[in-house]
Amino acid sequence: MQQTKVYSFPSTDQVARALDKFLAQASAEAIKQHGRFTVAFSGGSLPATVAKYLKDNKSIDFSKWFVFFSDERCVPHADPESNFKLVKDELLSHVPIPDSQVVKISEALVNDSKQAAEDYDLQISKALGCDAVNQPPVFDCILLGIGPDGHTCSLFPGHPQVKEKSKWVTFIDDSPKPPASRITLTIPVLNRARNVAFVVTGGSKCDTVKLIVDGRDMSLPAAHVAPSEGSLYWFLDDATAKHLTVNKPAEFKL
Repeated sequence: MQQTKVYSFPSTDQVARALDKFLAQASAEAIKQHGRFTVAFSGGSLPATVAKYLKDNKSIDFSKWFVFFSDERCVPHADPESNFKLVKDELLSHVPIPDSQVVKISEALVNDSKQAAEDYDLQISKALGCDAVNQPPVFDCILLGIGPDGHTCSLFPGHPQVKEKSKWVTFIDDSPKPPASRITLTIPVLNRARNVAFVVTGGSKCDTVKLIVDGRDMSLPAAHVAPSEGSLYWFLDDATAKHLTVNKPAEFKL
């Protein structure tokens, strides 16, 4: 049964400190239970916020981390638009996660988003040891942001990818936000995760957050994220949480 917790902090720095504690605990629990921690990152401002304190946390066994991407732009790994490059610069270059445990888009397929999505689906299957004909993979944690339009991953309002039910990874070639071609995890995968954490700061998305968290406005893709057996978290700063009246922020404690 889904458990939703909303946390709000005075500053982005305090959001980063809370995420460090949250991920350290989630990592320890996953490693104790099944020997590894599988986590998927989004791009945007999220990697910098998540990594700010996490990259110096010596209590975490990063050698047991398997890193994935909740969505990715169809660009080479060194491209400034690459989510992999963003996460590498902010976190991966600072912690001892083996390269073989970072599952990224194939550079050979960045000019064919459909093939890139199919390949990433297979990479997930291989890394997690799951069968594509069965239930979607179960990630220990998926880290998400949202756009002002309520998109999350590369699932945009009014686009068919939001309704995809049979694929774990799909593609888009007409993203309203450049670059146009991307691959993305689908809602069924997001909703199988043990933990999903939205990270939203800065205040500019406070109205969108209210529509999703308080109103569950299903015209917004992020509102479709509701883990069936896992937990849903919102890590917000006070400027972003200021309009919440139904699901008010709770005291942060693990």
